[in-house]
Amino acid sequence: MADSDPEFIALYNRNLIPLNVVICSLVWVLHDYFITLEDEVTYIWTQRPSFGRFMFFWIHYYTIILLIFDAVQLHSLTLPGVRTRELCLALDLTNRIVGAINLWSVEIIMQIRIYALFNRSKKIALFNGIFFLISIAMFLWMLSVRAYQRNKALAPFVHLPLIGCPVVHGTGQWGLWFPATMYELLLFGFALYKAATSSTVGMKLNHRPSLTAILLQENIRYFLVVGCILIFNNLMNVRATRIPCFGFGPFHASVGIATSRMLIHLRKFSSKSLDGEPDPVSQEICFIDPGSITVRHDPREGFDFDDSSSQGSLDLESIAGSPSHSLSDHGVNVAGPSHLGVT
Repeated sequence: MADSDPEFIALYNRNLIPLNVVICSLVWVLHDYFITLEDEVTYIWTQRPSFGRFMFFWIHYYTIILLIFDAVQLHSLTLPGVRTRELCLALDLTNRIVGAINLWSVEIIMQIRIYALFNRSKKIALFNGIFFLISIAMFLWMLSVRAYQRNKALAPFVHLPLIGCPVVHGTGQWGLWFPATMYELLLFGFALYKAATSSTVGMKLNHRPSLTAILLQENIRYFLVVGCILIFNNLMNVRATRIPCFGFGPFHASVGIATSRMLIHLRKFSSKSLDGEPDPVSQEICFIDPGSITVRHDPREGFDFDDSSSQGSLDLESIAGSPSHSLSDHGVNVAGPSHLGVT
């Protein structure tokens, strides 16, 4: 293939796209880090040690390191004498595995949220856990098959004077992300079902939305973002769509940013609405006959609480990172004095 061949020129131009896009993705992640740093310090750093806090730091900073790795490895392959077919193949497999680890970490969080929303149902947790492991096994199997195809696809192009590794793929490239896409749609279906059947989604306590409603809204938004990205990733790897390969930078960045913002927003809501001072407007004092005592009114009376807002709310609080589990933490304000004698 000559340097003036139209096919070589097209391949050369395709190689430039990931190099430029990965820098934009890295800048995007760093920009998001600095504009959310104040909220992170306020709502995450001050949080007591918990699983939600650990997962935030893991996903947030793993995403930054992952984008730095993407940028360094892509641009290092443009140096003379660095690129080889073996190195291109090894880095291609590494990129897919480290990216999958990021996605799997997020899916663990979403499984726990679904588990909490369905009143800590062990059946649903087991069901989602089994399909999660199946999706991982299918990904690893397809990755091993694709490694052989990728090696054959690189052979005719690796000697060409290209910038970086040739952006060529074997058949069935889209199949790598198919298991993850199906699993995301499965979790999305659980969130939609809960949003449609929960009796507390539209209920407000002290003029505030319930934690269940906030959690469902964030879950649905997240699934829409990541689901669309996975579908786009699949279309990008189907040659018939003519969508050029952008690399993994945008995918890694968007998953990390969406999840980090989701966790910060939930903690912010928990801190302001659940850990805050009781709302004086909601306090009630009942005046009764002399000699009797005043019984505190429970604002939960009159509402039809479902499983996600009572027993399951403790799990939601754990995910939100609230430091305590008192009644007021769940958006319920109790009356001030417990015994008021009125003559």
